[in-house]
Amino acid sequence: MKYVVFLGDGMADQPLEQLGGRTPLEVARKPHLDELVRSGLTGMVRTVPPGMKPGSDNANLSVLGYDPLTCYTGRSPLEAVSMGVELQEGDVTYRCNLVTLSEDLPFEDKIMLDYSGGEISTPEAEALIRTLSEAFDDEKRALFPGVSYRHCLRWRGAVPGRTELTPPHDISDRPIGGFLPKGENAGVLEDLMRRSFDLLKDHPVNAARRARGQRPANCCWFWGEGTKPKLTSFREKTGLSGAVISAVDLVKGIGLLAGMEVIEVEGATGNLDTNFRGKGEAAVRALRDHDFVYIHMEAPDECGHHGDAAGKIRAIELIDELVVGPVTEALQKIGPVSVMALPDHATPLARKTHTAEPVPFLIWRSTAPRKNPVSGYSEREGEKSGILIEPGCTLMDLFLKGS
Repeated sequence: MKYVVFLGDGMADQPLEQLGGRTPLEVARKPHLDELVRSGLTGMVRTVPPGMKPGSDNANLSVLGYDPLTCYTGRSPLEAVSMGVELQEGDVTYRCNLVTLSEDLPFEDKIMLDYSGGEISTPEAEALIRTLSEAFDDEKRALFPGVSYRHCLRWRGAVPGRTELTPPHDISDRPIGGFLPKGENAGVLEDLMRRSFDLLKDHPVNAARRARGQRPANCCWFWGEGTKPKLTSFREKTGLSGAVISAVDLVKGIGLLAGMEVIEVEGATGNLDTNFRGKGEAAVRALRDHDFVYIHMEAPDECGHHGDAAGKIRAIELIDELVVGPVTEALQKIGPVSVMALPDHATPLARKTHTAEPVPFLIWRSTAPRKNPVSGYSEREGEKSGILIEPGCTLMDLFLKGS
């Protein structure tokens, strides 16, 4: 049996008036997902444990069968592992976003215009991070470049767990003053953020972006504090050989820590322009050598954070057309296959940030199709099933071992 998970990051949503009281999943044309759920199983799963903030970090851990309440040490160290950052005991890491702040008013009154720095390209971001590294790096602290707006700060000897930090996507279109760092390491982090604005606002990269009508990535923003993580290998937990396909360092890092192969796909950006078809083709190739592949697709989440309804619907349609359909068809020619599709969490368009409510899942097995009287794959149909899986980390057992 081969196993594949289609993970549409932030794909779940809430009914929207502009969509006639429907969600993007209900509006999107997704014939392959709908066909799978009509001959499979659907329900809801609580991927974010009660008391934890909803994030792709703890939610993806849950979906992969790891209990965040026992193994989660923060978001940024998961990303640091993927970036190849050497972590020692006593190191503390921070996610570093390149963001767009309004350029008038005092620093604390500036508005968070874009948590992604106008979806800055990786080469542009590397140039900006290089400038910040030259100014900030010392014997304790070092910046490391990642993909697009996502980067990492390693701080040796910092006191962990005592700094209150807010993800920038939680404060879109709001003044930043009430969300600046607070607590143990806040003074240093805020100083770096303020200095970064002065260093980046007139940087040649940003001057060129303005000239093209793009937003400048004019500040860095720290969040996601964490320490060195450790996971039991996926093979040890399940007996299966696994691989991960993703554009983002967070999910790649989880895969590496779980002892899974991380497969790079050319043109995978994490946005709506990502190489969806290439991800699907890579998954089919990977399942010739592995038992399990986890295909993570970030685009619905990015569109949710930007409040882009049309983009989110389009992202779901592209996932269905270019990944779910071709992969499922190809795998049935290889042999028996089990498929699971779900979001890690909801990213409601109206809120532009993550929420912690349960999300819909579907499970389909080529060896045991069933008749499921549903209209398609959606939040509403998942809720109507009366099935709620919690804690979320037990869903993987149902997928791999259930009927």
